[in-house]
Amino acid sequence: MSQTTETSEKVDVFLQELAAIQQSGSKRIAILGSRHVPITHQHLIEVMSYALVLGGNRLITSGATGTNSAAIRGAMRADPNQLTVILPQSLKRQGKESRKQLDQVMHLVEHPEHDELSLAEASANCNLEIISRCQQLICFAFHDSHTLLQTCRDAEDQRKIVTLFYFD
Repeated sequence: MSQTTETSEKVDVFLQELAAIQQSGSKRIAILGSRHVPITHQHLIEVMSYALVLGGNRLITSGATGTNSAAIRGAMRADPNQLTVILPQSLKRQGKESRKQLDQVMHLVEHPEHDELSLAEASANCNLEIISRCQQLICFAFHDSHTLLQTCRDAEDQRKIVTLFYFD
């Protein structure tokens, strides 16, 4: 009996993922990833986010340097109105370089109530909010990126389409 239930659940998951992939029209796609990204990878992420937004998708990310910053640059070039950036803490807690970029973002969500949390705790909360708002997650991580890998597991638990790229 439990084998039948397990098989049925796998078929349901497969069908949901297939329907999401085949969906025409725009999707809400989250891009998250490591801060420590080689510049060549940042260019690829920027081009991908640019293409996703030009394709009519709405992009959601956070405000850190590296992956998220590259995603912001690409989305801003394509259509700034299709980008939402959700910060783990308030804007004042972001680095100077990030703040300069984030000042240009039209749809910016801050969480000053998380300023007293560690960045890891605030980021985990932020990532949960981001995946709750998206249909698909694209994540760029290292094998020891614990917070990002947990975010991918959380997204899978919510039956989101997850594409995970490893830098190492």
